[in-house]
Amino acid sequence: MASKLHTKGSLVVVGGGRMGEAIVAGLIAAEQFAPGAITVVEPDATRREVFAAAHGVTCVAGATSALPGADIVLLAVKPQVIDEVVTGIAPHVGHALVVSIAAGISCARLESLLPDGTAVVRVMPNTPALVREGMSVVSGGTEATVEHVDFVREVFSVLGDAIVLDERYQDAATAVSGSGPAYVALFIDALTRAGVRHGLPREVAERLAVRTVAGTASLIDITGQHPEQVIDGVASPGGTTIAGIEALESGGVRAAVSAAVTAAVARAKELGS
Repeated sequence: MASKLHTKGSLVVVGGGRMGEAIVAGLIAAEQFAPGAITVVEPDATRREVFAAAHGVTCVAGATSALPGADIVLLAVKPQVIDEVVTGIAPHVGHALVVSIAAGISCARLESLLPDGTAVVRVMPNTPALVREGMSVVSGGTEATVEHVDFVREVFSVLGDAIVLDERYQDAATAVSGSGPAYVALFIDALTRAGVRHGLPREVAERLAVRTVAGTASLIDITGQHPEQVIDGVASPGGTTIAGIEALESGGVRAAVSAAVTAAVARAKELGS
């Protein structure tokens, strides 16, 4: 597959939910696909209308008419319905590259439902792709070539960052980066509410929390500092920060985060089976 296929090919997105929309919006913003080259398959009529109005793409109710001739088919549906959806589209995928973002669903499982020889690439993106600050993990199936995998990595890299990993790491990646935005948002909300409790106006507390989280992430990303170094740089002896850190540690924050990731990994494995 040519490395520039995404600049001139056609993309069919099966599923018009939030993640599908985040990817479509990001790809259009990055000028990787023109809106006219994208067709979204979405059964809900209201959702089709909203999606088309927001992004200028073609939205249809069924995949049968949209799939013939497609270069890439992106499966953006929930894992619970993936078998039904893939079985339904299998006769129509032709020679398209099939890319799935369904959590927990292996390439082998998809390959078993698709025509022999279909190239499948599995991706776990996350919702910050909507503002081109996403993180995507890319893994290829047995029929996917190195070129296929690198092509998909290149496409998703315009939505933020993308790396290629062996598929055995996908469940862990799903639990960390796929689910991670919800964990971070929970922390931001908790930090905001704590500020409000101590007298800050809600909008001020939220701005402080959001910019602090975003800035700290950028600090670690750009400088390469270990998170412990950042903690040490803020926590002066006998100061306010070390008092707060001790309260977080006594509340079991590290154990709670670890438990959250473990629970998410287990759920990904359940969905896959």
